[in-house]
Amino acid sequence: MSTDPLQPLERPDGWPIGTVGECGLSADRLQVLVSAIADGSFTKLTSVLIARRGRLVCEAYFDGADGDTLLNTRSATKSVTGMLVGIAIDMGFLASAHAPVLAFFPDKLPLQHPDPRKESITVEDFLTMSSLLECDDSNPYSRGHEERMYLIEDYSQFTLDLPIRGFPAWVTPPAEAPYGRSFSYCTAGVATLGGVLERATGLSVPDFAEGQLFAPLGIQRAEWQFTPTRLAMTGGGLGLRGRDLLKLGQLYLNGGSWDGTRIVSRDWVRDSLRPHVRIDDETEYGYLWWLRTFRARGGMVGAALMQGNGGNKIVVIPDLDLVAVITSTNYGARDMHQLTDQILIDYVLASVER
Repeated sequence: MSTDPLQPLERPDGWPIGTVGECGLSADRLQVLVSAIADGSFTKLTSVLIARRGRLVCEAYFDGADGDTLLNTRSATKSVTGMLVGIAIDMGFLASAHAPVLAFFPDKLPLQHPDPRKESITVEDFLTMSSLLECDDSNPYSRGHEERMYLIEDYSQFTLDLPIRGFPAWVTPPAEAPYGRSFSYCTAGVATLGGVLERATGLSVPDFAEGQLFAPLGIQRAEWQFTPTRLAMTGGGLGLRGRDLLKLGQLYLNGGSWDGTRIVSRDWVRDSLRPHVRIDDETEYGYLWWLRTFRARGGMVGAALMQGNGGNKIVVIPDLDLVAVITSTNYGARDMHQLTDQILIDYVLASVER
């Protein structure tokens, strides 16, 4: 492993190496960032990696991590689940994102809180965090809160048994919301997509991911978490190396291709990175991707993010031809995302010179 974060070493993983200068970045600005993290100005940061113009130009590790560490980016896993759903659709295992979820679980009927509207809940509803199920991880009183799910053996049954949510006067109902959807962050729905994938493809999620996503990307190590019923936990906890997380971002920046090989269809990437539901005035949501804008040299730029607890981020910025990985173990910290936003804005984006 190189001791200079701005001079990554060639490794047999497919990443072409570039220099910050030839890729239009300020070495001085990035060195200030690396030094600040190493000196303790930013705590519990584990890695910062940057690719510009398709080349790896920065690879820095901290707090005991290195290039072989499997980094747990928590809910950034959800975006990987979205990739696998897209591949399953591309391969014909799923008819489309509009496939009804309940049709994959005839063995879990009858349900608690029966309601005919449950039959209309689709894969897309879980991809966009906008199903009609009462499931909200930001509300500790929600029946679908993820901490309640973790106490149950069968996560899919837990999800399907949830009641239909209500819309009190202070909550915008789907009919009045932009894009016709109301956002409600729901890990349980994404965990249930793991069951959909297994039943649709006839393979375990790890095996399907290995054959159709990881192997084509040259990703050789991945560590899944599992539910009590041994279903891969597609809602969070997947461990990957920093360079491999960067590959996932580059894959989507490339429109679904890596090293000339088509892995995900361009149409699925386009649909995943366009807004389907509005979260707030500054944030929208695609298919398990966060959509935001950030300040950069010359103005604001649009970004798509894989994002997880701790402030973990894999950031794709097409207008700058840039992908960045920022990982952290600040799990549950109040300012976890503000911290990595600051690193992204004040150092990574501020380093872009041309």
